[in-house]
This record gives sequence, C-alpha cells and structure tokens, in this order.
Amino acid sequence: MPILKAIPTLYLFSVCVVIWGSTWFAIKLQLGTVAPEFSIGYRFLLASAVLFAYCRWRRLGLSFAMKQHADFALLGSTLFCTSYVFVYHAELYLVSGMVAVAYSASPMINMFASRLIFGTPMAWRVTIAALFGIAGICCIFWPEVASVSVNRNAELGILLTVVSVLVSTAGNMAAVRCQNRGYSTWTSIAWGMFYGGAIALAIGAAMGNPLAFEPTAGYILSLLYLSLFGSVIAFACYLPLLARIGAAGAGYIGVMVPIVALVISFFMEKFTWSLLTTAGVVLSVLGNIAILQPQRKLAGAGL
Repeated sequence: MPILKAIPTLYLFSVCVVIWGSTWFAIKLQLGTVAPEFSIGYRFLLASAVLFAYCRWRRLGLSFAMKQHADFALLGSTLFCTSYVFVYHAELYLVSGMVAVAYSASPMINMFASRLIFGTPMAWRVTIAALFGIAGICCIFWPEVASVSVNRNAELGILLTVVSVLVSTAGNMAAVRCQNRGYSTWTSIAWGMFYGGAIALAIGAAMGNPLAFEPTAGYILSLLYLSLFGSVIAFACYLPLLARIGAAGAGYIGVMVPIVALVISFFMEKFTWSLLTTAGVVLSVLGNIAILQPQRKLAGAGL
C-alpha cells in the first residue's frame, strides 16, 4: 500500500511481530459454541472481501482461467483452511503459545520441502540449525509430552499441531508455485483466502455442525482482529518489509512471534514458564537465526 512507504522499517517489523504473535491467543477466543471450521470460514471470507476490494482499487486483474483457479484453490485449501482447522482444534488441548512455538519449525521444514520439490539449494548448516530448532521445541513441549500417559488431551493436541505444521508446509509450497507462475501476491492471497474460507465452511457443514455465530463481544472482536489485522494489515506491512530488507531479514519475524505468543500465554492462559522453557526458546531462536543467515560464498572452498 502506498501509504506504508513512509512508515519506518522498524515499525513495520514491530507491527507484524505484535499482530502475528497475538493472533494465537485470539484464536483461543474463537473456540466456543461455533465450530472451528465455521470460525475459519468467517475469518477468511471476510479477509478476502477486503483484499478483493483492495485489488479492485489497485486495478489488479481478478479474472483467471479454470487452471489458474485450481492453483488458488490448492493454496487456499492448504494454507488458509486445512492447516488452520488443525490449529484451531489443537488449541482446544494446548495453550496457544505452545502451538505458536511448534510453528517456529516451519522455516526449517519449508527449506527441506523446497529442496525436495523445487530443487532449491540448501547448505549443510541448515541441517545443524534444524537440529537446534527441533531441540528447542522438544524442550518447550517436554512437560506436555511427559504427561501424555495421564493426559491424553496433550497427546492429541501435539498430534494436531504436528499435522497442522506439515499441511502449512504444503501450503507454502503451493504459494511458491503461484509465485513462480507469475501471479500477483495480493491476487493470490485474495483468491486463496476466498477458497480457504469457502472450503472451511463446506467442511463444517459436511461434519454435520450446525451453522452458528456467537454474538458476544469476545467472539466478534477476535474474529475482526484475526480477519482484518491478522490476515490483512499484517500482510500489508509484511510485503513492503519483504521488499525493503529481503526474505532473510523479514524471516526474523518468525523468530520473534513464538516468544510474543508464549509471553501472552504466560499472562493470559497461566502457562508455566520454566527453565526448560527458556532453554527451548534460546535453542529455537538460535536455530532460526542460523537458517536465516545469508549463505557466504567462500572463494576456492568448493562449497
């Protein structure tokens, strides 16, 4: 958005971190009488309506062939639907900050998936960094894992979180394919969210859930926050940030978001912050930082 050009880089970075770090708790407020699938549908259909209006204002083309709509449907069904279905259900059993921490593994998994699917070069340090990140996540989740024998809900929550991260990776690969095919980023997101929202509603109906809406302040405000701030404004800040400082620099948002989410969980969900939690956060941050460092070209090193 043109007005964002005047906003300092640090402000854009901070907005993304604060918004995406707090959306995990906002999801928690969506869990109640409305089936998660319907909440997801409302969220992304509302967000897509705003983005379609923005695309019209920017005079970005919105008409595409069926084959191209298939790409958008794949993007929406994975990145803006199925992955969120698993996230919402996971937060029924785990505090939101822990689910956010699990998502900090996404950069590592995305790099491995990109290597496998698109043949993207990957340095050996990525493997070492991934081990740091995974060790950190295990430290944070260990209290829940240790209680699995007496708390089956924790086991289910962890399983749903893992599946969600894997589906999200598939969605990121679909996004890369859309980018490689030359689609406008805003157009891809608008159509992807539209299809994601529509598919989520269809899944909810197919599961036999009654179509419902919770007319409470907490539900409505969290829905608006997730739709407008988490799904539109954060992206509006992230994209110019990406252009200014590159993917590696913008990737540090993913380093900070889980920390913000855990802090919110500590105050709002009575999450127990232990020494193991601190060690896990440090390891995860180090792993993500190592992955995001630009690869150095060593003359004569043959690497």
